[in-house]
Amino acid sequence: MAKETSDRTTIDLFATEKRPGRPRSNPLPRDQQLKINKRNQIQRDRANGLKRIELKVSQDLYDALNEKALASNISRSQLIELILQKQVNA
Repeated sequence: MAKETSDRTTIDLFATEKRPGRPRSNPLPRDQQLKINKRNQIQRDRANGLKRIELKVSQDLYDALNEKALASNISRSQLIELILQKQVNA
């Protein structure tokens, strides 16, 4: 059987042929990329003097915070910081 250049159903015949498409831009797998990016984000935050606080809230409170932040044209994180700042200073 001869190799027909227009036949794309037999992939094994074209294994060495370069295919069009975007080349890999990062040699690491996606899960390792995410870990590195998260580590870099935490280091940037620390360099900017920010500390991480994590809390769990109900879906209703989460939705209310999102709506209020959107209405105020600020991020949810900034809104929570403003609320906490008001409470601490009161």
